[in-house]
Amino acid sequence: MKTLRERLTEARAKKVAVGHFNISNLETLWGIFHAAQNIATPVIIGLSDGERDFVGVRQAVALVKSLRDQFDFPIFINADHVSSFERYKEAIDAGFDAAMFDGSELPLAENIKITKQCVEYARQKNSEIVTEGEIGFIGKSSKIHDVLPVGAALTEEMLTKPIDAKKFVAETGVDLLAPAIGNIHGMLRNAKNPALHIGRIKEISEAVNIPLVLHGGSGSAPEEFQAAIAAGVTIVHINTELRVAYRQALQKSLQENPEEVAPYKYLKEPLKAVQKVVEEKLKIFNKI
Repeated sequence: MKTLRERLTEARAKKVAVGHFNISNLETLWGIFHAAQNIATPVIIGLSDGERDFVGVRQAVALVKSLRDQFDFPIFINADHVSSFERYKEAIDAGFDAAMFDGSELPLAENIKITKQCVEYARQKNSEIVTEGEIGFIGKSSKIHDVLPVGAALTEEMLTKPIDAKKFVAETGVDLLAPAIGNIHGMLRNAKNPALHIGRIKEISEAVNIPLVLHGGSGSAPEEFQAAIAAGVTIVHINTELRVAYRQALQKSLQENPEEVAPYKYLKEPLKAVQKVVEEKLKIFNKI
């Protein structure tokens, strides 16, 4: 089977994107997997520090790899927004296909130093492991916001600069770069999320010549995704929309079945809701 690195190279050449969806339970994983099967496209499962703590680091790897092996399907696992080198090492040692060190709140020099350390460790373990770095702060929480995240890089002068991106990639050797290009983690409750700066994506892509990653994809319009992918984005992250769909479906399921106590019965609708969202996104990312 082709590696994640090979799948990303193919996606970039075709000007499509691989969907990255976060999980914190089994039914969300099944929903994502069923969607990817139906669309017949590779998919990445992501887990943040908190999500890995809840699911289990090695347990998450075992779950994803069991699907890959049993169904001979290109499903991969990424340690999302790793907060330290120690946690990066933990994920790599557990068998993650990819990991992202998030040094977006650090001074650039410190971010470069730790990200480079992560890259070097991964190369020693397995040359196929994909390492992602991030420059530019876009908020922290995949949740519903009443106001924009404090400190998020949304103005022209705060967006990731091509010159900084080029320096970061050259000095760290990362395989993927997550820039701040108007995106935010989470979704606004009573307004649209800020517009993506497509021109800046293109400038950064041309400067670094590696696949770009769009974090905080929840809430963006289909045409924005397609423009971002055409400009250089190869992976799109979705989390908040899955959480909202899951919770709403769970609430409805419990309300309609107040006497049901078997989780495998009342969790079927949340699974279907997640699958529906993922299928919609994968069609957009793959121009279907």
